[in-house]
Amino acid sequence: MNDPIKKRPEWTPEDNQEGFTTSLMDGIHSSHDGFHGNHQEKKVFHRRKKLELNDYFKGVLECNRTIMARAITLVESHSPKHRETADELVKKLLPHAGNSVRIGITGVPGAGKSTFIETLGNHLCDLGHKVAVLAVDPSSSLTKGSILGDKTRMEKLSTRPEAFIRPSPSGGVLGGVARKSRETMIICEAAGFDVILVETVGVGQSEITVRSMVDFFLLLTITGAGDELQGMKKGIMELADAILINKADGENVKKAQTTQSEFNRILHYLQPATVGWHTKAYTCSSLSGIGIHEIWEVIQLFLEHTKGNGFFIERRHAQAIEWMDAMIEEYLKRIFHENKAVETAYHGVRESVKKGDITPATGAQLLINAFESNAQD
Repeated sequence: MNDPIKKRPEWTPEDNQEGFTTSLMDGIHSSHDGFHGNHQEKKVFHRRKKLELNDYFKGVLECNRTIMARAITLVESHSPKHRETADELVKKLLPHAGNSVRIGITGVPGAGKSTFIETLGNHLCDLGHKVAVLAVDPSSSLTKGSILGDKTRMEKLSTRPEAFIRPSPSGGVLGGVARKSRETMIICEAAGFDVILVETVGVGQSEITVRSMVDFFLLLTITGAGDELQGMKKGIMELADAILINKADGENVKKAQTTQSEFNRILHYLQPATVGWHTKAYTCSSLSGIGIHEIWEVIQLFLEHTKGNGFFIERRHAQAIEWMDAMIEEYLKRIFHENKAVETAYHGVRESVKKGDITPATGAQLLINAFESNAQD
């Protein structure tokens, strides 16, 4: 019998280094695992070839899925030793990117985002598109761990050669969006994927963060929630370029149509998210596929409208500036906390704030003073 090969997802790092946002934990094996007759079989671990910058670059352009996955793992890494290679890779790929439509999808819990994305993704593949799904799972605020289950929820789409699904942990980042989602989009676009679907965790600031990354923003909702319209934040509705009532099938069709009318009445009084575009509500069924083609046509009309009036490229330029500002903030935060004087003073200041001996504002100023003094030395 051949020795068994240990299986691991292609997007996990070679080893559980601290810098990576993704790590792999071994499962629990029974006492019978690894035995054949009276002999224990040896598990074979195949160490993958270490990739250089050009290996990543060539592999992504050739749409080599394994190298794509490793490239995304590289750009997600927190380790300084990976950062230089990741930055150079993104810089080299940038001229080959930008030729996709980026669609953000959010929704209330239970709206069926994953089912909708799989149905839409399969429809787009049937039309000849190459679809990349960036499914961002929420991370634990304590352990920073994620289940990363979207690939298992999109069983059919994940097997299609025209699709690429990347589950990414949010890493506890505000809004639930992976820290390097923008770089991940660059990699997918450079690999030839012309539709990028970004699924948010659907809570808090995630909608605002994803709105700053995509061309079209879709809010998915359902009928049957009595206080849904009142509970829906006005700000979130104003971010959407379309609202889609899912699960409009069977006896729920009439309810969905009623909800659609209510949303359209409210949207009439709200500021649209995109200049010159009138946000409307639509219905669909992710199970039957009814309404899926229609929402794609809406997106096509949106692209025609925004490219015609110049707003599409204007928004892309604004997003590039936001990306730059986000990178600056990330860098400043990192060098602040890595500053030796701040590291030395932080614990004591933190305890003083915790006990109420000083205010949070005073604590912050003390650490800033320590940083500035050390930076000047």
